Amino acid sequence: VQLQASGGGFMQAGGSLRLSCAPSGRTVSRIVMAWFRQAAGKEREFVAAFKSTPSYADSVKGRFTISRDSAKNTVYLQMDSLKSEDTAVYYCAAGSGVITSSLRTGSAYTYWGQGTQVTVSS
Repeated sequence: VQLQASGGGFMQAGGSLRLSCAPSGRTVSRIVMAWFRQAAGKEREFVAAFKSTPSYADSVKGRFTISRDSAKNTVYLQMDSLKSEDTAVYYCAAGSGVITSSLRTGSAYTYWGQGTQVTVSS
């Protein structure tokens, strides 16, 4: 399974960006998909996941929306009201089979995309 993430870029604080992730060889409606991010010098952190319902990190709740389009076999992360602290490399991740770990941990996911840079200026 390959995950192709796109949509990153440069944005001013308060603006919006939408990230996309399309998994090859899997149907998004049948697997757990998530977004993580890693800022420079920091550990990777959970952002959002979509299983039967979406879940979010507290830091993005109310500003970010994860969704999936089965027709396009794509998962999206709509990022609104961006803040400078959202600056990071964003990674798309996909689970495989039965997941026993928390969806908020990286160990729950088998497949990872290459990452896309999001830079927010204040």
